[in-house]
Amino acid sequence: MRTSQLNSLKSRPLWSLLFVLSMSISVLFAQNQKTISGIVTGSSGKPAEGITINLKGTKRFTTSKQDGSFSITAARGDVLIFSGLSFKTMEIVITDKDIYQVVMSETSTSLGDVVVVGYGTSSRKTISSSIYSLKAEDMNKGAITDIGQLLQGKVPGLNITASGDPNRPAAVILRGASTINSSQSPYYVIDGVPGADISLVSPDDIATVDVLKDAAATAIYGNRAANGLIMITTKRGKKGSPTINYNSYVGVEKVSNKLDMMDSAQLRSFLRKNNMGLSPNDDLGANTDWQAAIERNQAISHSENMSMSGGTDHGNYIASITYTNKEGIIQSSNLSRLIAHLAIQQYAINDKVKIGLNLTNSISNANNVPNRNVVLQQSILHLPVSPIRNTDGSFFENFNNTGYFNPVALIDHAQDNTKFNNLVGDFTVEVKLPFGLKYNLNASYQRSSYLHGEFYDSYYAKYNSANFYSNPEPPATHSLLNFGSNGSALRSSYQNETTTIEDYLTWDKKFGGHGINLVAGYSWQQNSSGDGFQATTTNLAVDNIGFYNLALSNYTAVTGYVVNFGADGIYNKTKFISDFARLNYNYKEKYLLQASIRRDGSSVFGTNNQWGYFPSVGAAWRIIKEAFMQNQHLFSDLKLRLSYGVTGNATGFSAYTAQFISGALGTYYYNGTTEAAYGPTQAENANLKWEKTATKNIGLDFGFLKGNITGSIDVYDKNTTGMIYSYSVDPILIPTGSIVANGGSMNNKGIELSLNANVVNHNVFSWTTGINLAHNKNEITSLSNPLFTGGDSIRLTQPDGGGQTGSTLQILKAGKPLGQFFTLQYAGKNSSGVSQYVAADGTLTTTPTIGTDYHYAGSPQPKLIAGWTNTFRYKNFDLNVFLRGSFGGKIFNVAKADLFRPSTAQYTNILADVANESINDVNSFKYSTRFIESGSFVRLDNATLGYNFTHLGNYVKRFRIYATVNNLFVITKYDGIDPEINQGGNAPGIDSDNFYPKTRTVLLGLNINL
Repeated sequence: MRTSQLNSLKSRPLWSLLFVLSMSISVLFAQNQKTISGIVTGSSGKPAEGITINLKGTKRFTTSKQDGSFSITAARGDVLIFSGLSFKTMEIVITDKDIYQVVMSETSTSLGDVVVVGYGTSSRKTISSSIYSLKAEDMNKGAITDIGQLLQGKVPGLNITASGDPNRPAAVILRGASTINSSQSPYYVIDGVPGADISLVSPDDIATVDVLKDAAATAIYGNRAANGLIMITTKRGKKGSPTINYNSYVGVEKVSNKLDMMDSAQLRSFLRKNNMGLSPNDDLGANTDWQAAIERNQAISHSENMSMSGGTDHGNYIASITYTNKEGIIQSSNLSRLIAHLAIQQYAINDKVKIGLNLTNSISNANNVPNRNVVLQQSILHLPVSPIRNTDGSFFENFNNTGYFNPVALIDHAQDNTKFNNLVGDFTVEVKLPFGLKYNLNASYQRSSYLHGEFYDSYYAKYNSANFYSNPEPPATHSLLNFGSNGSALRSSYQNETTTIEDYLTWDKKFGGHGINLVAGYSWQQNSSGDGFQATTTNLAVDNIGFYNLALSNYTAVTGYVVNFGADGIYNKTKFISDFARLNYNYKEKYLLQASIRRDGSSVFGTNNQWGYFPSVGAAWRIIKEAFMQNQHLFSDLKLRLSYGVTGNATGFSAYTAQFISGALGTYYYNGTTEAAYGPTQAENANLKWEKTATKNIGLDFGFLKGNITGSIDVYDKNTTGMIYSYSVDPILIPTGSIVANGGSMNNKGIELSLNANVVNHNVFSWTTGINLAHNKNEITSLSNPLFTGGDSIRLTQPDGGGQTGSTLQILKAGKPLGQFFTLQYAGKNSSGVSQYVAADGTLTTTPTIGTDYHYAGSPQPKLIAGWTNTFRYKNFDLNVFLRGSFGGKIFNVAKADLFRPSTAQYTNILADVANESINDVNSFKYSTRFIESGSFVRLDNATLGYNFTHLGNYVKRFRIYATVNNLFVITKYDGIDPEINQGGNAPGIDSDNFYPKTRTVLLGLNINL
């Protein structure tokens, strides 16, 4: 620089010099800045979406799109930090290149490799128990409001059955039923809250589901874990700018199948052939499809979910709201639900303390079909020659036929509604302490309230003289219903509350090749249920007030009417106190040991046995880590697991089951007057103790061909002892004639296999497939108690069809499975065309004796359940096809038996299959092996085709549209409406002419991420 210029520069003010200098630096910096772009993939080559790319030392960042692409402004020498859930954080230095191919390694703490266990998480590599995990994208798609249906066919050993009723939850049984009392479903833990109601969870909010199967995994929950555990983890916010997600669908449902009943022409032809005729009171020249008459032409379902989430280095948040409305295919039934969810996590004190708050509120409005099971029954009994309505618009009825009611009128003249409000609040604190210690405190409060109403208007008074019986779920027997005078109403309001406080200390330490994880804690829980009231009334002033104002009635004017204030013992209050500890040890992640113990105390048991101990131990050997496996190229993973543990059951019975209770015992005649009787109604049992289930499990996890084929196989033996049941006893010993006691045992043995494969793995096209298979053998091994007078068996399940009084279908019997069919053995027809049966002595008879001439006739429990999923991706298209099946189980087709009555065809409709039956066969309808059918089926449960739009600008990260078809077809030999008959409870496999029809759904949906 020349001297004159230097002098000139020196003469300028200082601010001018600084301005020139800063401008020079800016120009130099700008000249060095450039747009860096590229693709982020995982180690498998699949695009990695949602990866945060941060310019080190600045607040500048971006995220990768669905196809893994990204772009950001940076300069040569800058460092980009790539981080994301499921991947190890990595850094790259910007060179002269403008485009980068970034391959990120999956971390051992990814969602796929981390499993949620009781009071913590664990790497899948270091667990020695049987746990099956699902991510959100693995679950079933469709118009689903029930968590059970999300998991149908997806988890080996999880047997889930559901009807088409939107207000009935699916029956969920894991590794066979563990008890004969009413509680057989797994225990749910949602975001660490034990026993949370699954209606609190929106399917769109779920991140993962972990199904804990063996006792080594479940024993840490002790008294709740006999039926298995399902741990649900909801989504959390991620570091980065706020993200908005919107998910929506609308679906159309139609009935997928119905019973093949005779139409008018078929019925008239059958009656003419048999010299029978219709009553002019019934035959009005109609041709009514009564099943269609109670159904909607189509049911509409829709759902909207919106969430906003985000986070920083020191906290995260997510808030979501979901609204779902699902119409039932039967008129008047539907479910609407609103779920609001908020989860916040905040770090403090140099990130040593993490505070969390979860709040979820679910509001549901369920409109049920009034007298649902009776409506379904009447829709198949009604004659097709009768119209729905008379010419004057009134409902057609023929009250000369006993137990014969217009099913459309039953719906139209009644209301049945339940409003649910479920709230859960969970406050958590996690503190990192010195020496590798960590302290956790979880405090949760759950409240559920139920407001129920039923109203039957004055029209129902016509039914009181017509033997109006209920049609309950098996094994309950029917009872006579009375609807009072001038209408009747019921109103009930109950509230349940649960308060839980749990804290535990975790020590996680590694030294040399050793790793130790030790957990010790305390749990306290108090439950109250049935806090509320119920009342009924009759003789209402008008028909249009429903159940909303019971005061507008005058029940005192109806002779003999008694207000029903609900059953005795509705209110329950229980307490549980527990101490627990677990040790996980591994040596070089090769040799693994796990042990736990839980000490539980519960107020529901007898005073002599309120405490129980539930230990478990598991060991695993990661064979793949051995030196002799290092030079082989066949296996990518190989681990052998062994475990044993004991769990308990404290659910399915009243808080006061073990206590002495007195109450009303009817009336007696004394000295010319009728007096009320009062005495013992329940016997005390101070020795009532825990049901305990011990499980042995051996498993093998494996991987082939660089992890492109993975799977596991498990063999288990599960034995329940001290089963709690109400046993009949000698009244001399126990005045009540029965006592709830421990007596009997049950065993389940099975094998489970899951297999997953990346068949084709290319950037343009990929195909992954997964199959799971499960076999379970259930057996009641004992059914006895020192006081029990009933031998080793109990007959149950009495549908009480016409002419079938006293005929039972099943038996609880030592040496037989739960649900064992026990009935008459059909032996064809004799020379007179009358159905005959095998008597107890082996001879044939047409007059069999109930019970005496019964034979064992198969089991409803399937021998094999299976699920098979295939996912195809081509560029931006994806197709998922899922099939599931059940094989080897039997179904008792009660509906078919009750409709197999040719001699009554002039009064009630019959199946088309009865066309060739003789009206002289007075035994044709008897419950027998004739009506036991195969329940095997294969169902194309779900097919979803989606398209993902990319390169939509800086604001739309993802836009996806999809179409789903549910229940596209089912392959089965079963003659009923559907072979997916309830597998829960003590009467599995009974199709009792009240099956709410399943539907076929076509659904369109979209997902938007902003």
